[in-house]
Amino acid sequence: MNILRKLHPVTIFNYFFLTLFGTITLFPFLHVLAQSFSSQRAVVSNEVTIFPVEFHWGAYRLLLQDGDFYQAFMVSIIRVVAGVAINMTLTTLMAYPLSKQGVKGKNLVMNMVLFTLLFQGGMIPSYLLLRELHLLDTMWVMLLPSAVSAFNLILLRNFFLAVPMSLEESAKIDGAGHGKILWNIYLPLSMPAIATLSLFYGVMHWNTYFDAVMYISNSDLNPLQVYLRNLIVLSESNIETTNNTGMFLVATETLQAAAIIASVVPMIIIYPFVQKYFAKGVMLGALKE
Repeated sequence: MNILRKLHPVTIFNYFFLTLFGTITLFPFLHVLAQSFSSQRAVVSNEVTIFPVEFHWGAYRLLLQDGDFYQAFMVSIIRVVAGVAINMTLTTLMAYPLSKQGVKGKNLVMNMVLFTLLFQGGMIPSYLLLRELHLLDTMWVMLLPSAVSAFNLILLRNFFLAVPMSLEESAKIDGAGHGKILWNIYLPLSMPAIATLSLFYGVMHWNTYFDAVMYISNSDLNPLQVYLRNLIVLSESNIETTNNTGMFLVATETLQAAAIIASVVPMIIIYPFVQKYFAKGVMLGALKE
């Protein structure tokens, strides 16, 4: 009570509002989680809110017995790891020279980057281009078209602009080239931005499914989000949900909820490790010395 008396009324209101808002945003996740652990009868009769009713984990058991789930999960893992590596390498190598003074053609390149934020090639031209490049039905079709994000490139460039020029000048006096300056000065000082953009790219690769639906017909290359889409939107699955007597073991909604939770858990696990860099990276990336 003494602590509450010392707090300003506006501060108390802010804490109350943020707590209420956080609870509201958390409700859908808790509802889906409760559904995934509830019985078929409880789900079908709409008795589930944020707590499981008649606890039952059969949906997870059926999900983990499906080979397509493991295949899609591994494709998503490979896509995230390889995609983030390609994204960060190309974004860094492009942002560094664009942050330097006196680079010829820098303004032209930046205008071209800004142009891509406003206009895109379109679905059909993109498909025809990728077909001519023989990228359809390959893992590369999910990695190369999104290799560089214009927004993330601008964010990292602004972060590089905030690095003091005196550090670079001192390194040049000692005989360091641009490669060594980038590796030993810019990257260590830019870890908040690197972690933030890696999170952006990782979430993008993990959640995106439209490119796989458009460009991939080989089911072995479908990521987890396509597997989840087929389960939810098309209401089809290769998982057997009945026993030998033909009685349903789990409700379709329960199985869908279990698949959603399984797809969200990896991001929940990864986020705490980069959360401390998140706010700092976004804020510092917008500042210029």
